[in-house]
Amino acid sequence: MRTLTRYIGREVVLSTLLVFVGLIGLFTFFDLINEMRDVGRGSYTLTSALLFVALHVPSRVYELFPVAALIGTLFAVSQLVANSEFTVMRASGASIVQIGWAVIRVGIPLAIATFLAGEFVAPPAERLAQNVRAAAMGNATGVVAQQFESGFWFKQDMTFVNIRAVLADMTLVGVRIYEFDRDLRLSAVRSAESGRFAGEGRWDLKQVQVTEFGRDSATVSAAPSWTWNSVLQPSILTVYQVAPERLALSTLYDNIRVLGTNAQKTSRFEIAFWSKVLYPVAVLVMMLLALPFAQFQRRTGGVGFRIFAGTMLGLSFWLTERMFSYLGVLNDWAPLFAAAFPLVAFTAVAFAIQHYIERR
Repeated sequence: MRTLTRYIGREVVLSTLLVFVGLIGLFTFFDLINEMRDVGRGSYTLTSALLFVALHVPSRVYELFPVAALIGTLFAVSQLVANSEFTVMRASGASIVQIGWAVIRVGIPLAIATFLAGEFVAPPAERLAQNVRAAAMGNATGVVAQQFESGFWFKQDMTFVNIRAVLADMTLVGVRIYEFDRDLRLSAVRSAESGRFAGEGRWDLKQVQVTEFGRDSATVSAAPSWTWNSVLQPSILTVYQVAPERLALSTLYDNIRVLGTNAQKTSRFEIAFWSKVLYPVAVLVMMLLALPFAQFQRRTGGVGFRIFAGTMLGLSFWLTERMFSYLGVLNDWAPLFAAAFPLVAFTAVAFAIQHYIERR
């Protein structure tokens, strides 16, 4: 059985890697075509576009791993079925559980690689890609983060903070801090031209003007610098450069903690957090789904049909996952449910199809 396990594993790995390389090349080509529309704007040259696309590849690697695993496993098992090798294996006493374990053994390292790519490679590469694009587009201020037309808004205790923009190096531009007392009366407004993170929750603000409000008067003063103590971290600001689904778990956790402390909605980040944790499992789920599906239509439908069907299955999973993420935010579903349901549903489909085949 050990020889059989190695044989199945080798076929699945080779097919998966072949499909994976093809998918990466295809999506990278589409990304480059999309970037060509902006070549020539500002200083955004073909070299800049190529660099942006290259830095975007780790995110594509993370996103396409499950689909590649599905199509690769589907192709490998389909070949075994078409060559009657699968039938010989079953007739020789190999159970579907043993064959499934041979596939899962291959999937576990792929799932680990998916997690490592999504946690340690894709997030910094994606941030760098956005910075490169912002700088090359000729943006005079280098702005890479601006949540609303008025800038980024942040709440901490009885203080509301407005940051007009965030530069690529995480320098704050146009900071306004509105301080309220316990009676919800505005007590002071601080405005600064810029600010840089100094570590340990401290921001050094430059060219600060302070307006303090009394009961019957207002006092205005100015200072070249002022230290602002805040729970705001540079990692929290990266969410406005990169979509939450492409952030590292530590960054998502920082956002959840800070927003939760200030009684702000965290569902989008919680769903992204759990999706990030569970996404590597999708590699195993897709491989399990491919195993019974490849056994259908043994005498009809060639490899091309099976690859097309696998692509549709992978696309269905991706769309279902995205749909439940958005529905979870809109309907305030439990984050773990919104992230886990697509995986559970597709796993159930895999076992249901296999059970149907075994009973025929």
